[in-house]
Amino acid sequence: MVLLRNANENDFSAILHLNDAVVQQTSPMDLDGLRFLHSLACFHQVATIGGQVAGFLLTLREGTAYQSDNYLWFQSRYPQFIYIDRIVVGAEFAGQRVGSSLYRALLEFAAASDISVVACEFNLEPPNPASRAFHARFGFREVGIQRVSGGTKLVSLQVVDPHPHLKPLAGAGMPRSGA
Repeated sequence: MVLLRNANENDFSAILHLNDAVVQQTSPMDLDGLRFLHSLACFHQVATIGGQVAGFLLTLREGTAYQSDNYLWFQSRYPQFIYIDRIVVGAEFAGQRVGSSLYRALLEFAAASDISVVACEFNLEPPNPASRAFHARFGFREVGIQRVSGGTKLVSLQVVDPHPHLKPLAGAGMPRSGA
């Protein structure tokens, strides 16, 4: 059973471990960086299964002091948004709807906060077909592309309006606690 709750400092070691396992698809993050992002976050949750952190989702609103190229791209084009900085699910929890549960909770949060743009990016080079398919299931659409990381990555910049996508997803009826 997937349970969601707000992330806290006791989760940071597990979050860093999860991030390190997929750093080629996200970006490096150390403890100080995580503390900084957590302090800026508008929605930072972990998903647990059997008491173990199975995944996390960290997002920021517009107008923060974050200097990520992708965040700044959205900041320059959208007056109001929630930016998904990263979502990571442990490989051993794949297929257990951890990511879907986190996104569902985020879209509910965004709609309740009257935010009409949820933004993210995923890699086109190196390719990340799993992320492409995952975001397509939630109705994200491409609004731009850009090279980042010194030109070593090409990303697809994506947005979705959370309001029309709040009908239940098949199998998404996961219990939540502390959300």
